[in-house]
Amino acid sequence: MMEARDRAAPLAHFKEGTMTGKWIPALVLIAALAIPVVSWAHEGHSEKVMGTVSSVDGNRVMVKTTAGKMAMVMLDAKTKITRGKTVLKAADVKVGDRVVVQGPLEKDMLMATSVQLGTAPSTRAARPEATHSR
Repeated sequence: MMEARDRAAPLAHFKEGTMTGKWIPALVLIAALAIPVVSWAHEGHSEKVMGTVSSVDGNRVMVKTTAGKMAMVMLDAKTKITRGKTVLKAADVKVGDRVVVQGPLEKDMLMATSVQLGTAPSTRAARPEATHSR
């Protein structure tokens, strides 16, 4: 069986207390950054989701967030939907629309109180294709 001094020999190059002093603050920082922001959200408090509409099914809208995650957004009669200053209806929300949604988080769903649609993309004149004569 190994004696205590033999087991401690590989660690002899570390100064006593050095590991604790340097690594604990770093581990605390890593742990703090590793906790998802969603876990800090309290049910019922207003949250914000930004992203692109990936599907619309009645009053349920799936949004791919700017972080690449999917968020379920529920619309109701009280949801204020706008594009710029224009007030729209739920039926105006389409796949591909850029959105900013605000509302309380309830059971992994964002109950939208407001949905801001991105402004319509500018329409560019199509470039004339180059023609080659032979």
